[in-house]
Amino acid sequence: MRTKFAFLSALFLLFIGQVVFAQVTGTVQDSDGFPVADAEVTVMGSDASAITDENGSFSINAQVGDVLTITDIMGVPQDFSVTRNNMGVMRFGIERLDEVLITTGYDITTTKKETMGAVTTVSSETFENRATSSFLNSIQGHVPGVTIQSNSGSPGSAQIDVLIRGYGSINASTDPLIVVDGIVIGSAQFRNLNQQDFESVNVLRDAHATAIYGNRGANGVIVVTTKKGKSGVPLSIEFSSMYGVFTLPEHDYNLANAQQMLTLQNIKGVGYGATLTEDEIANWNGPNTDWRDVFFRQGISQNYNLAMRQGSENFRSYYSVGYNKVEGLIPTTDFQRFNARANIAGNSDNRRFNYEGIVSVAYSKRHELDSETNSGISNNVIQNPLFGSVLGMPYMAPFEGNGRDLWNTIGSTLSGGNYAYVLQSVMYPGEMPNRRTENSVLASFSASYELFDGLTARNKTGIDYKHAQRLFARAPYSFLALAVAVPAGLDYPGHEDHINTQDLTLSNVFSLNYDKTFGLHRLQLGAYAEYVKAHYRSESFRQNGLIERTWSFGSGNGWAPRDGDLYAPTVSAGKIDAGTFSYFGTLDYEYDQRYGVGASIRRDAASKFRTDQQWGTFWSAAARWVISEEAFLKGSKGVNLLKLRGSYGVTGNQILSQPGYDTNPMFLDTSLAWSANVVAPGYQNTSAYYPLLGNIAVGWEETHQANIGLDFIFFNNRLEGNIDVYQKNTKNLYTQIGLSAGVGALYDHDNNPSTPPITTYNIKGNNGELENKGIEALLRYKLINQKDFDLTIWANTAYNKNTIISIPNESINPGGASLAEGHMVWEQYLIPYVGVDQETGEWLYMDFEGNIVDHTGIDPERDSRWTGKSFLPKWNGGFGLSANYKGWYLDANFSYQADFYKFDNMLAWLQDHTGAVDMNLSADLLDAWTPDKPSATMASLTANNVYDWDSDRLLKDASFIRFRSATLGYNIPSRWLEGTSLKGVNLFVQGENLLIWTKWKGFDPEGVKTTSLGQYPNPRSFSFGVNVEF
Repeated sequence: MRTKFAFLSALFLLFIGQVVFAQVTGTVQDSDGFPVADAEVTVMGSDASAITDENGSFSINAQVGDVLTITDIMGVPQDFSVTRNNMGVMRFGIERLDEVLITTGYDITTTKKETMGAVTTVSSETFENRATSSFLNSIQGHVPGVTIQSNSGSPGSAQIDVLIRGYGSINASTDPLIVVDGIVIGSAQFRNLNQQDFESVNVLRDAHATAIYGNRGANGVIVVTTKKGKSGVPLSIEFSSMYGVFTLPEHDYNLANAQQMLTLQNIKGVGYGATLTEDEIANWNGPNTDWRDVFFRQGISQNYNLAMRQGSENFRSYYSVGYNKVEGLIPTTDFQRFNARANIAGNSDNRRFNYEGIVSVAYSKRHELDSETNSGISNNVIQNPLFGSVLGMPYMAPFEGNGRDLWNTIGSTLSGGNYAYVLQSVMYPGEMPNRRTENSVLASFSASYELFDGLTARNKTGIDYKHAQRLFARAPYSFLALAVAVPAGLDYPGHEDHINTQDLTLSNVFSLNYDKTFGLHRLQLGAYAEYVKAHYRSESFRQNGLIERTWSFGSGNGWAPRDGDLYAPTVSAGKIDAGTFSYFGTLDYEYDQRYGVGASIRRDAASKFRTDQQWGTFWSAAARWVISEEAFLKGSKGVNLLKLRGSYGVTGNQILSQPGYDTNPMFLDTSLAWSANVVAPGYQNTSAYYPLLGNIAVGWEETHQANIGLDFIFFNNRLEGNIDVYQKNTKNLYTQIGLSAGVGALYDHDNNPSTPPITTYNIKGNNGELENKGIEALLRYKLINQKDFDLTIWANTAYNKNTIISIPNESINPGGASLAEGHMVWEQYLIPYVGVDQETGEWLYMDFEGNIVDHTGIDPERDSRWTGKSFLPKWNGGFGLSANYKGWYLDANFSYQADFYKFDNMLAWLQDHTGAVDMNLSADLLDAWTPDKPSATMASLTANNVYDWDSDRLLKDASFIRFRSATLGYNIPSRWLEGTSLKGVNLFVQGENLLIWTKWKGFDPEGVKTTSLGQYPNPRSFSFGVNVEF
C-alpha cells in the first residue's frame, strides 16, 4: 500500500514544473440564435478578457469551474459557468438549465446535458430557513425515488430513515452514503451541521452515478456541497434569525372522556366505574383530564446565524457561526447546538495551482427520553412517557408531587390507572435525567495542480471526528429507583451511567484527471487511489446505589463497598479499528456534444473480511444521446434539451448489519460467533464468546442495476423534467444459512448446555436475491414568467415494486411481518378478519378453507396468509409551487407516500376491553355489539380477542399527503435601503408539517416501522424570521 502512494507522489512531483495555459473557447448567440459580435468576455476574479468576433466566437485563458461574464454592446452582463474547455454555443439572454453544474463527488462536476446518471439536484432555497433539525426532512418529497421518513420528532433526533429506490437489503444496511464536501459522514452527524451553510444537494440514484463509490454505493449517494466564496465578489455579511413555536399534531383515536370511561368500567364491572351508579356517572363533576396537556407542552425554537463571504482573484472565503436551540414537545427534551465553519480556497496567479481548506466544528447538547436511547423500553408502558397522553385515565387528576411522594402514595401498586402517574414521574425534573453532549470536527484540505494542458493532479485529506458523552441517572429519590430498591431491601436506590465514545475517520484521495477536447472529440479520464481508516473507542461506567444526600447528576456518588456485592460499579470498554483501500478509474468520451459513453471500475478492499475475501470489483457502463444536438432539432426554440441515457453497473454493500442512528457504519462488522453470558452475582455481568463455526467466506452484497432515462428541457427553459425506469437486483444477500445435521457432531448440547441447540443453528453468509424495480418522473414548469410576477409549479412521483427472488431460510411468522420467496420484504402474514358475528358478538375470521369462523375455529399456523401489504411505501413523491410578485414570494411544498401499511398497536390497546381497569380506552367501545345492536362493527365487551393481534383487522393503511412546508416572505426594495449599510432585508413567516390527509389514526403515519408504539410525534411548527445582508 505504501508503495502505491510513493508511486503516485513521485508522479505528482515529476510534472510539477510544467506550465501551459488552458484555453476555453465558445460561441455566443442571442436568444434567436444569431451571433453576438463585439461582446466582452471576462473571467470573474481574473484580468483575462477577450472580445467575440463577427461569428460570436472567442478564446480565453480559463479553467473548468471558473465563471465567465459576457457583456454585450448594450452593457448587459450574463454569467456562465465553465464546464469544459469547449463551451460550444452559449445563448445570451437565456438561462441555460442544461448547463447547471452537478457535483457527483471526488471533485467531479458535470452538467444536466452531459450526465449519464440518474441525478437530482436540490438547491439551497429548499432547505434554508427551515425549522427542521435535519436537512433530510427538508428535502422530503423533492427527489423522485427517495423515501424519507422521520421516526421521531424529538429535538436533535437522528432517527430518520432514507431509502433510495426501495429496500435494498434484508439484514445489511439500507442507508444511502452521505458525502459532505468529499467527506463521508453518518446521518446522525447532520444534527451537528448547519443547513444554512449548504449550497446544494445532489442525490445519485443509478449505478453509473454511484459506482464510483464502489463498496459503499449500493444504496445510493447523497452529495452535499457547502457554500464557498466567489472570485470578484466583495465582502458580504449575512445575518439570519428565526423564532418559532412547536405544537402537538392531532390524533384520531376517539379517546373516552371521564364519563365514557366510567361507563365502560361500569358495564364491565371493573375499576372505579364499577363502584358508581349510572346516575353518579351521568352527573360526574370530578376530573376530566386531557393527559396530552400533562405530557406535552408548546415547544420553542430559536436559530441565529452569521455568515461572511468574499473573493478576490486569488483567494475566496466563507465563514459562519450559528446557534440553534429547540425545546421539545415533551418537557424533559431539548437540543442546543453551537457551530462554526471556515471554507477557504485560492489559486496561483497562473491559476494552475488551486487549494481548498474546510473546517466545521460544533458542540451540541441534547436532553432525551430514556426510551430513545434504550430501545428495550420503547414499548414499556411504565417507562415511556409517550404512552401517558393516550392511556391515562381521564377521571383521574394529575399527581402532585415527586417520585418519592408517588412511592409513598401508591407503593408498588400499578393497577387502577396508576400507569399515568408513574409515567409522570419519569418526567419530573432531575429524576430521570438523560443528557447527551457531542463535540464534532469535520475538516478537509485539498490541493490540485495542472501538470500540463488537460492533466490535473489532486489530493484531498479528510477528518471526521466526534466525541460523545451520555450521562443518565435514575435518581435515588425517583419512583422507578425506589420501586426496584425497596422491595429488594436495598438501602441505596438508583444508578448513574457515564458513557464516552470517540469516533475518528481519516481519509485520503489522490487522483489524476485528464480533460481534453480534440476538435469534435472530448475525452475525460480519471485515476484515483483512496484510503480510509476509522477508529472507535468507548468506555462506560455505572455506579449502582446512589447516596441521596451527596449525589448530584454527573457526580456518580454512590455506595462503594470493599467486597463485591449488588452495589459494585460496573465498567466496560470497547475498541474497534476498520479500514478500506481502493483504486479506481473513470472514462467519459463525447463526440460533437451529441453522443457520449462513460465507464468506471473500482477495486475495494475492506478490513472486516478475511484476507482472501477482502477485495471486490465494482463497475458501470453508460451512454447518452443528446437528441437536441441533432441537425433536425439544433437551434430549436421549443427544444432546449432532449437526451436519452442508459446505464448498467454493479455496486457493493460492505455494511452487513443495520446501523443504529448514532453509529458510524464503518464499525459494523459481521457477527460470526455465537455468544453466551457468564453471570456473576448482582450487576457484575461478563460476556464470554464461544468460537463456534463462522463462515469465513462472508463477503460483499452486490447490487446490479440497469437504468434508462430521458431528460428534457422545453420552451426556452420553461418546462424541464426527466423520466427513469430501473431494475435493481441485490445479490449475495447477507443472511442466515442453515447447517446440515452432520455439523451436530461438533457439539454436545446435552452435556454442555452452553452450546446452542443444534436443530436451530445457523451461520451468517451470502445467499439469496432481492429485486426492486420501478419508474420515476419529475416535472417543473414556469407557468408565468413576467417582469413583476412569476409562478413555477413542480411535481414528482415514483413507484417501486419489491420482491424477494430467493432466500435460503424463509422466515414466516404467523401474525406478523415475514420473509419468503416471491413476496415483498417484511410482508404481513395474517389471519383475514371478516367482521362481527351478529348473533354472538364475537370477532369473525376466515380459515384456510374460506369458512367464516370465530376464534374457536382458528389456528394461526394454518389460517394465516399473505396480505400483499408491507410497511414499505410503493408510491412516493411531492408537488408544490413557487411564486414571486413585486418583492413578495411564496413557496409551498407537499409530500406524499402511498400503498403502505402499519400495525396500529395503540388502537389495539385502546379497543381491548380487557384493559378497562388499568388504562383509558376508545369511546368506540360504547358502540360495541349487544343483542339490541346486532349490526355493530365492534365486538361485544365480552368477546374473546385472543387472535386480534394476529389478524389484519389492525393492519391499517398509512398512506398520506402532507402539507410539508410553506414560506411567505417579502424582500424590502433596495431603494428603501439607500443611504444605509444594508444591501438587503428579507422578512418571512414559515410553517412545517402544517396539515396531513391520511386514514391513519395516530399522531403521524411516518416511520419505516411495522408497528406504531412509542414514537415521539413529529411537531407542527410556525416560525418568523429575518435575513439581513450588509
